[in-house]
Amino acid sequence: MFVAIVQIPMTKRPRDAAVEAARKSAPTYTALGAKGLLRKYYLNGEAGGGGVYLWESEAAARAWYTPEWERQMEARFGARPKVTYYDSHVVVDNETGAVRVEGED
Repeated sequence: MFVAIVQIPMTKRPRDAAVEAARKSAPTYTALGAKGLLRKYYLNGEAGGGGVYLWESEAAARAWYTPEWERQMEARFGARPKVTYYDSHVVVDNETGAVRVEGED
């Protein structure tokens, strides 16, 4: 699994505004399931907004975060997003009670 954390410097939104914006953009990320996006967590806090994205692969993630995507985000939010990438070899899932190691069933 591959993780991308997107941070956008912006003022924290009220909860209702953050939820409304997330619901409005959710179909975009639902459609990305076909391109390797496994999950997205929307972020809203004093440090800004953004998301934590779980991808099937590094290639899938990097295919999404293009210079054009960056320009669109900057136009939408008035600030340039910062994307940080991570490999995730082990996942502890307390909802299912599983510890998953990449490459093991």
